[in-house]
Amino acid sequence: MFSWQAEVRPGVWVAFTDARAGNLALHVGDDPRAVRRRRKELEAAAGLGGRVFRYMNQVHGADVATISGGTAAGDARPAAADSRSDTAADKPAAPTADAMVSLTEPLAVMVADCVPVILVGDGPAGAPVLGVVHAGRPGVAAGVVPAAVARLRELGADNISAWIGPSVCGRCYEVPDGLRSDVAAAVPATWCTTSTGTPGLDLPAGVRSQLEAADVAVEYSGGCTLEDGNLFSYRRDPRTGRFAGLVWTDTTHGKRAQGHD
Repeated sequence: MFSWQAEVRPGVWVAFTDARAGNLALHVGDDPRAVRRRRKELEAAAGLGGRVFRYMNQVHGADVATISGGTAAGDARPAAADSRSDTAADKPAAPTADAMVSLTEPLAVMVADCVPVILVGDGPAGAPVLGVVHAGRPGVAAGVVPAAVARLRELGADNISAWIGPSVCGRCYEVPDGLRSDVAAAVPATWCTTSTGTPGLDLPAGVRSQLEAADVAVEYSGGCTLEDGNLFSYRRDPRTGRFAGLVWTDTTHGKRAQGHD
């Protein structure tokens, strides 16, 4: 179910799913009931104790939503509820955004070649501040990663670390030369050449450069989605599903933060 999972700080978990967890997206033509069943199975496997992962309606932008309980605030736009979106009648509204931060809620970001980024910082009174980022080509160029880091700091976070999940690598991500130039003009570290000698973009390198410029330590970097058959890849199959990057606190974290066992 998880391609990688770790308790990254006491009571704080980061994980990336793989194809064993199944498609977790409601917008790719899958049966919505099957998707919601898989999400519940994922929440049970993570030990959320009745809590749910919060998802976004991702649009390749740079908006950041601040999630508190059942609400979303900040730069994100609200989403209309329907069976294809990540908002269901019995769930909190999913913001239209490409990053989320929260002091309380389990968070999820879905990808199938874009870069999933998990952020964790030390917040007020010892409580963690959590973040997830969907960093596709337009979002990397628009600065969604530094925008998310800035929002964590607005919530009082310091000592921020990042976990970069699996995504298409620069060896495999071929683009037109003009597009490479446009993106690299905004984020120079993305400029690369593919394994076949054609123009490419190295989005993970671009994300890493943005995190380093923001004084965020990168603790983990995943492999290439196109090269790994255990991961969903849009470039391998445009009808593919989506896997998720996840961050959550365990059910005892609140007590531990207050000094109780």
